[in-house]
Amino acid sequence: MIGWLAVATQVFLVVKIVTAAGRSPLAGVVNTLSYFTVSTNLLAAVVATALALGGRPGAFLTRPGTVSAVTVYMAVVGLVYSLVLRVLWNPTGLQQAADVALHDLAPILFALYWLVFTPKGGLRWRQPAQWLIYPMAYMAYSLARGALTGLYLYPFADVTRLGYGAVLANTALLMAAFLSLGLILVAIDRLIGGRVQKA
Repeated sequence: MIGWLAVATQVFLVVKIVTAAGRSPLAGVVNTLSYFTVSTNLLAAVVATALALGGRPGAFLTRPGTVSAVTVYMAVVGLVYSLVLRVLWNPTGLQQAADVALHDLAPILFALYWLVFTPKGGLRWRQPAQWLIYPMAYMAYSLARGALTGLYLYPFADVTRLGYGAVLANTALLMAAFLSLGLILVAIDRLIGGRVQKA
């Protein structure tokens, strides 16, 4: 519920701004969903809903590997915002509520769900590399969108200001962060899974 409400609130706020500027509501929706934070929170909300509804065993959205991948994505959302982006603006009112929900509350709650409720012991060391498909696809989309519109959504991916060399270096660092967090999750999964099996 928190994920759905946070995404819906963010979409509403952006659509309100763009329509006031004379643009279409659809442009506001597309712009909002183009942010990694929002698209990832939407993905997390979909997965959480599938889990809450008790999706059929083995379904893609409810597999431990899928939940683990989304946990990594949400963790990066929270960490990058806290370490890099939080100082760049000071939201108030409803925007502040959406900001906290998207960047703080939802990532923490999703990580806690993974730790407490996701079955452990089934992850493999190769999976974190596979989980990079989503963030790499997002970065390709973001750079292509920026090249077409001239608008880059994140300062560390702003080609007009940093150049492609620096942006690609930043992208490599982000992918390393995704991979490292994924490997940490696999290590925790195998540690807890081993203890469960011994018990």
